Amino acid sequence: MIAVTSENGALEHALTERAKLIELCVYALDRARSTGVAQRLADGLHEIGVHALYPDGERFDPARHEAGGTLPTTDPVLDGTIAETEIPGFADRDQLLRTPVVTVYRLR
Repeated sequence: MIAVTSENGALEHALTERAKLIELCVYALDRARSTGVAQRLADGLHEIGVHALYPDGERFDPARHEAGGTLPTTDPVLDGTIAETEIPGFADRDQLLRTPVVTVYRLR
């Protein structure tokens, strides 16, 4: 056990450990083969304020999304809209932890 000399130090230590545990849970969630295990991890993260980001149907914003690919469309309304999430992003309350990787509709 690490000795912490102040209340602020204890809080910083706890927040650092929390961040590491969240990172580990997201890693495990990405690799979970069982739907039940993946759902339990997602539910547990959600309970502490961490939620998965699936921006399907939103306008693509390079500041909030990473384009993993494009999907051709003939509909000009869909141009620049996210068709699907390839890899979900994660946010801890309002703090972005990982940007979602998405497929974006592009007009042919």
